[in-house]
Amino acid sequence: MAGTPTRPSSRTRSWWGWGWADAHPDDAECTAMRTLVPGTLARPLPVPRVRDLGIGAPAVEPPRSLAHLVATDPGDRAAHAMGKAYRDVMRALRGRPGRIPDLVARPTDERGVADLLDWAGERLVAVVPYGGGSSVTGGVEYRGDAHRAVVSLDLTAMGRVLEVDTEGRAARIQAGTLGPSLEDQLRPHGLTLRHFPQSFEFSTLGGWVATRAGGHYATGRTHIDDFVQSLRVVTPAGTNSSWRLPASGAGPSPDRLFLGSEGALGVITEAWVRLQERPRHKASAAVAFTGFHDALRAVRALAQSDLSPANCRLLDAGEAALAGASRDGSAVLVLGFESADEPVDVRLERAVDLARSYGGRHGGGTGGTGGTGGEGAAGDGAVGAWRSAFLRMPYLRDGLARMGAVAETFETAATWDRIPGLIDAVRTEVGEAALKATGHPATVNCRLTHVYPDGAAPYFTVLAAGRAGDEVALWDDLKAVAGEVLHRHRATITHHHAVGRDHRPGYDRQRPEPFALALRAVKGALDPRGILNPGVLVG
Repeated sequence: MAGTPTRPSSRTRSWWGWGWADAHPDDAECTAMRTLVPGTLARPLPVPRVRDLGIGAPAVEPPRSLAHLVATDPGDRAAHAMGKAYRDVMRALRGRPGRIPDLVARPTDERGVADLLDWAGERLVAVVPYGGGSSVTGGVEYRGDAHRAVVSLDLTAMGRVLEVDTEGRAARIQAGTLGPSLEDQLRPHGLTLRHFPQSFEFSTLGGWVATRAGGHYATGRTHIDDFVQSLRVVTPAGTNSSWRLPASGAGPSPDRLFLGSEGALGVITEAWVRLQERPRHKASAAVAFTGFHDALRAVRALAQSDLSPANCRLLDAGEAALAGASRDGSAVLVLGFESADEPVDVRLERAVDLARSYGGRHGGGTGGTGGTGGEGAAGDGAVGAWRSAFLRMPYLRDGLARMGAVAETFETAATWDRIPGLIDAVRTEVGEAALKATGHPATVNCRLTHVYPDGAAPYFTVLAAGRAGDEVALWDDLKAVAGEVLHRHRATITHHHAVGRDHRPGYDRQRPEPFALALRAVKGALDPRGILNPGVLVG
């Protein structure tokens, strides 16, 4: 049974920053943020306007047979020029967005995708798959001048749940389906994909698969990899369609080839994904710790237990204060449990008791619900504060960017034996680099977003004064310092944000050379003219 896509929102998305244009802080709110970062501008940079970019005519025209799929409006092209990283926002604010795509293509079916790739290959036109445009690693922009023109390939016109197998709890879904629409179409069946990245509202199933996205949940199935049953991928060499199977030992997995391929090997058009029943029972709590390293030990014990919390997010003192989850300098552990068929209060109590054995403090107020409210709806005040801050943070980042501040995040993952030293080194070395570069102290906070029996994913927030007009270069320098720390500690360059173009140096150092050799060969075989997202994964 096919689903009906959610009607597009009447709200307008910001072309230069995160999310909805009407949700951004106003000038007064931006100015008030100066207290968070010493050394910022006296007044906010103006909101950028598309007409000030001087966007010229496209360098290429599509054939008549494809013209109905293509837009050339300057606003549409500007909105598809970059992702939503700090460096993207800052470049837009400074009027330097980089290469503007010549065309924005919105195919409505797989045949349209194939025809666009055929035409682009003949004309040596670069094709950059766009997804929902929420990339924070330079994954949806074109850099360089090796191609005569650039097409941004937007699949959001392919946004339907095509088929639901209720017995096998799986669904066949078009790749351009945005997160909210996907869940709306599954809801009548009582099922959910249960994959909720922070970008959920503005990202697509195909984008999640192409970037091996991580969801909100801290344990169990945390990456989209765990949900994919089979894929259809259109490449310049033909369409790759894998069998739908619960499992297979037949050689290397064809789906694994395209998971994380970031549009460099083909365009994902459909996926069969594993579903589950929608949760009816939820409970959450917050536990405070005086010592962050005590909290780390508590989280490791929880990850290695059989409790399987849906949320097990540890905020250091700075991150907890920024989120409004703590006012006394404590680190805060946010715990959440959910189930489709049984109450979870007992599991939550066991988790809180385990955290207490490592020095955690919980003042009561654990909440359970038999309804369908969101995580934290009935938990401690700290849980609700964290959730509100989690959803609002990207908008606040853009407000700080307007004040000329560096305000950005990066994430990684490492084994437990390396986690404490890694976190301490990042805080120290990135903080020292920022102070040396700007003359102002920086804030480097950390939280754990995902935890596993063998390791965890630290997520860092950096707030620092910028250098007027040179903010992007400053951030690049700080990110390079962070990259060196990650490499030294054998921590991955990215746990769930993807490689894109910004993480290419770290990815090139991390991957084994025989694998790089094989990846280059695959790229040459599937995309012989080199038109698909040039510069991503392989050069």
